[in-house]
Amino acid sequence: MASPLALIALFLMASSMVMAIPPRKAIDVPFGRNYVPTWAFDHQKQINGGSELQLILDKYTGTGFQSKGSYLFGHFSMHIKLPAGDTAGVVTAYYLSSTNNEHDEIDFEFLGNRTGQPPILQTNVFTGGKGNREQRIYLWFDPSQAYHTYSILWNLYQIVFFVDNIPIRVFKNAKDLGVRFPFNQPMKLYSSLWNADDWATRGGLEKTNWANAPFIASYRGFHIDGCQASVEAKYCATQGRMWWDQNEFRDLDAEQYRRLKWVRMKWTIYNYCTDRSRFPVMPAECKRDRDV
Repeated sequence: MASPLALIALFLMASSMVMAIPPRKAIDVPFGRNYVPTWAFDHQKQINGGSELQLILDKYTGTGFQSKGSYLFGHFSMHIKLPAGDTAGVVTAYYLSSTNNEHDEIDFEFLGNRTGQPPILQTNVFTGGKGNREQRIYLWFDPSQAYHTYSILWNLYQIVFFVDNIPIRVFKNAKDLGVRFPFNQPMKLYSSLWNADDWATRGGLEKTNWANAPFIASYRGFHIDGCQASVEAKYCATQGRMWWDQNEFRDLDAEQYRRLKWVRMKWTIYNYCTDRSRFPVMPAECKRDRDV
């Protein structure tokens, strides 16, 4: 029979073990609750009392919007339906970004393609003004035929990109390895629809076919659950008290890692972590991310 001291030790060990769980369910709200238009207002259309928004790109201009608040950490989610058809050169972006010179940024970028070729989802993480952390995947569905959910979980320990609650990328806090991590610069959320045919499709070889315009990206959800902060703030006043700050969100669980591996093995077409022409030595954060 185990001694009382041994039982206490086992109890303390079990108490310290944390099981990771999925993020909480996002709450859909109207566009105007959390966001405002930022440019080309006449190329935006609100539908159903603002529960749905369309961005419109034509040969004259694209358009975009941003969050009202700035945030240090949180869970951010959007339902998006991408432009349909031949969308080579067209980029739909949904991202977090700070505003100073050494800015931080967390990106979803949807790169259009020729009819019959799947669009590409590119993610990137900038820290202290430095990016070059691109990953690109094909999606396992047609993102122009229905709404799908794209989410970011950002806390002091990790950044996780989700597509329909499936993790497609993890970026761990590796400050102890000398890798900067976004932790002290509040960021706004942005989304835009714009022409980027100088680089977006096959490195700029495929140009936008304006005969297919207008291109329309549609949005629903507009979920923000974050620590709102002034742009000058260096910390979150609610640090440690929000659900996304808790121990169970410091890492993915086994099932989430299994899904991430499925994305990496079956759908990934580019990962900076394995690009030896750009990085002869694997970047330090890649091993910790378990995302190669």
